[in-house]
Amino acid sequence: MEAVARNPEEALKPRRQMRIKPLRFKPFMPGDAWGDIMEPRPLGGRFRAIRRIVSAVIWTLIALPIQAILLLLPGQAKISFACFYHRVLCWLIGLKIQVVGKVSDKPATLFLPNHCSWLDILVLGAMLRASFVAKSEVGEWPVVGIIAKFGRTVFVSRKRNSTVLREADTMRERLQAGDNLILFAEGTSNDGTRVLPFRSAFLAAAADARAVQPVSLVYDRLGGLPACRRDRPLFAWYGDMDIASHFWRIARRSGARATVLLHEPADPAAIPDRKALTLAVSDVVAAGAAQLRQNRPPAPLFLHGTR
Repeated sequence: MEAVARNPEEALKPRRQMRIKPLRFKPFMPGDAWGDIMEPRPLGGRFRAIRRIVSAVIWTLIALPIQAILLLLPGQAKISFACFYHRVLCWLIGLKIQVVGKVSDKPATLFLPNHCSWLDILVLGAMLRASFVAKSEVGEWPVVGIIAKFGRTVFVSRKRNSTVLREADTMRERLQAGDNLILFAEGTSNDGTRVLPFRSAFLAAAADARAVQPVSLVYDRLGGLPACRRDRPLFAWYGDMDIASHFWRIARRSGARATVLLHEPADPAAIPDRKALTLAVSDVVAAGAAQLRQNRPPAPLFLHGTR
């Protein structure tokens, strides 16, 4: 076999490719409804979301009649089952919960967490034996309003009139009866990158609580890895977002985790006035949330002047 001499310039030229046209891929399920605000996701994420959503709906349909019966009975069974319902729901949608600190063991405790998503209700409801304080519009939402009422939610208005005074009286009655309450003192949710200033008007009933406990809540894991600033909008629910599409995006992802930092409870009587209490709680919650967002080892904090 004879060797064929080739021109060095010809030898260095790339060979002609057999495929002239580039490969073009088309989505199996086209349309904006199957897209994602962040990036394209594999088809398996859609199957995961469908499985989780169907499981959550079936579990809710099973739990509602049970809770309806427990509401008619005396005792703490209705509160325990509400915690169990939220805990199972978090497990079904693939949301893990990490808790740092201890829950206040005093009855009539007012928990004051930050608020960035409807997921906060599932996370806090799974670990706190308490009822939520929500805006009155939530009671009118389909499905969500029914679940909130079965959870003994206290509905309040954002308007400053005589109605607010009556609603504050309702909160006082619940606290005086020994019930624990969860109040989002920011008044609204946000994008998850900060904590909004707490509103002192929402803490009108704090004087009737035996203890107030600040709570910092951050979603710090996604795909099993530390969540960064880019991932915050995936968990946050604010503005004109609807729950259905937001639930779909969350259900498609795996490895999500929420960390709850329970700060040291304090006696509200130890704080001079309501505005000072609001400022102290807001600062502690914001500082704890900053620790969690920066993926630093979290540690419970004390309210200023109560240690």
